[in-house]
Amino acid sequence: MAIAYLGLGSNLGNRLAFMRGGRNALCARPEIELEGSSGVYETEPQGGAPDSPTFLNAVLAVRTSLSPGDLLAACRAVEDEFGRVRPGEWTPRTLDIDVLLYDDRIVAGEDLQIPHPRLHERPFVLVPLAEIAPDCLHPQLHETISALTKNCAAGKAVELLRATW
Repeated sequence: MAIAYLGLGSNLGNRLAFMRGGRNALCARPEIELEGSSGVYETEPQGGAPDSPTFLNAVLAVRTSLSPGDLLAACRAVEDEFGRVRPGEWTPRTLDIDVLLYDDRIVAGEDLQIPHPRLHERPFVLVPLAEIAPDCLHPQLHETISALTKNCAAGKAVELLRATW
């Protein structure tokens, strides 16, 4: 069994309901067990159209028997279940689920890169990840998530919502 960290985001429709539904659908699979979850954060979109709606973001820690590729396939199936369409990069979405980390593995495939290639540049992922795994080590940069968060999050707006999810 591996520990993986998944980033969830939504900026269309009932964002919190999509994130709850995505979390529940993932964890209903027998190969995925929820170990922990961050709070829900509201953030401005990075990239894409300047008038894109704000995102809700969170991170899940899961224990899984799935390979990294199979975990990605499960995430994409759940995104599809919740109406995700992929017209292009950085477009608004009902649900986005990214594999951020998978144990200390490094995967460099065409469809999957672990650690997520922009993880260290994104406070909307680092802040919730640091909430549940501050001492986790980035396997390429050899820095803790807490240290990466301090370096990246300065001056970036990441607001914790007091929402039960």
